[in-house]
Amino acid sequence: MSEHLEEVMDAYGEYCIRVAYLYVKDWAAAEEVVQDTFLAYYKQQERFEGRSLLKTYLVKITIHKSHDYLRSWKRKMAHVLPKRLATPSIEQVKIQEEEQSELVAALLQLPVKYREVLILYYYDDYKIKEISELLQLSENTVKTRLVRGREKLKPLLVNIEWEVLLNDEMEG
Repeated sequence: MSEHLEEVMDAYGEYCIRVAYLYVKDWAAAEEVVQDTFLAYYKQQERFEGRSLLKTYLVKITIHKSHDYLRSWKRKMAHVLPKRLATPSIEQVKIQEEEQSELVAALLQLPVKYREVLILYYYDDYKIKEISELLQLSENTVKTRLVRGREKLKPLLVNIEWEVLLNDEMEG
């Protein structure tokens, strides 16, 4: 494995796993998605032209690989076959604790198309233009999904006063 790839994996691996987890909702699957992400990056490093940050490029690949996983046969079979019993890792325990929060639980109930824009906008602090480039959507589609996502999230967060949801203004 190249030294460059090791550095990239050390720098962005954990972040990409968290992004993948927010899509696939399974730690082992998220790790698999990120392995596919770095394999794709390794095979096609020359395609990265440096027009964006490497982190943004890797997140884009992670999102695409997460979507691929959600459509895959493996995921469908994982629901049919029983899961192996295993001792959870420290990272898994941490993720499970985070999942217990009402906000994360509510967010994970949303369809992927709303969840991804809300996460990228509020959690990752991407601008609407950056999200539209990352997801290959128009800026108006991103704005619409943000509005609709917030509307769908509000009733799920009855016990939380989430200031961001109360303020409907978005920055471009």
